[in-house]
Amino acid sequence: MIKVGILGYGNLGRGVESALAQNADMELVGVFTRRDPASLKVASGAPVYHTDDAEKMKEQIDVMIICGGSATDLPKMTPKYAEMFNVVDSFDTHAHIPEHFAAVDAAAKKAGKIGLISCGWDPGMFSLNRVYANAILPEGKDYTFWGRGVSQGHSDAIRRIEGVKDARQYTCPVESAVEAVRAGKNPELTTRDKHTRECFVVAEEGADLARIENEIKTMPNYFDEYETTVHFISEEELQRDHAGLPHGGFVIRAGKTGDGSRKHIIEYSLKLDSNPEFTGSVLVACARAAYRMNKEGQTGGKTMLDIAPAYLCAQSGEELRAHLL
Repeated sequence: MIKVGILGYGNLGRGVESALAQNADMELVGVFTRRDPASLKVASGAPVYHTDDAEKMKEQIDVMIICGGSATDLPKMTPKYAEMFNVVDSFDTHAHIPEHFAAVDAAAKKAGKIGLISCGWDPGMFSLNRVYANAILPEGKDYTFWGRGVSQGHSDAIRRIEGVKDARQYTCPVESAVEAVRAGKNPELTTRDKHTRECFVVAEEGADLARIENEIKTMPNYFDEYETTVHFISEEELQRDHAGLPHGGFVIRAGKTGDGSRKHIIEYSLKLDSNPEFTGSVLVACARAAYRMNKEGQTGGKTMLDIAPAYLCAQSGEELRAHLL
């Protein structure tokens, strides 16, 4: 049995907990929280500990899955806990992956552990498919589309606007752009060409709706580069129609072989009812890989690009060759 700890118990931590229940070779040792452990009730009934107690359990946990946010939590947490455990995280700020990797790599090598970062669906599963497609079709172009799905970060950004009570924001691929790529037209696409954003907002009573809409549409780094639609709805409508956290998307590579006259399309897509539950399932598979790699003597920072596919699976090599190869 691979003994696993979960650090953080938000949407992602609960998704990891759910995934662990489906993997017979893994055992949840405990959930670690910065809150008062007595105040936290976990669905599985696993013990709850304060993060201050994690170091005392280094011998009881094979892999710690770190379920914090990429903006402020993971850059500090993952290197810190890589000095104690094999760790896995879902760091997803693409532009800062190199520096995060360097910090985790140094900590994990010092401790003789594996620090496996950026495991999820993008980065993660989408990354793998981009690499496979680039290797197979070296002459070509990559396209990544996200959605239709709830962006938790963008939704949170809207909720921080004065007068907003609650909100959900959906990232939506532009269908004409997707179809042009699938048709092998290799279009040049701007940010605005590829995605639109749709916002469902519950405003405080008496709030200035025009101001809120303008603040959303002009928000730098979030909405100003996109065609954005804002819908004001009731709290009841939000809970009825937008309570879930679906997401997904497409990775497409359009390439050519031979003299360039033969064109090829490689496409990988995801349609997810629950972003955190799916991401949690990826993290659990990666925890298995981290454990196996460390048992073989590997140490340091890793990403999903460094994992042999068989390491992710509970099945033996014989079973994989017989049924999945």
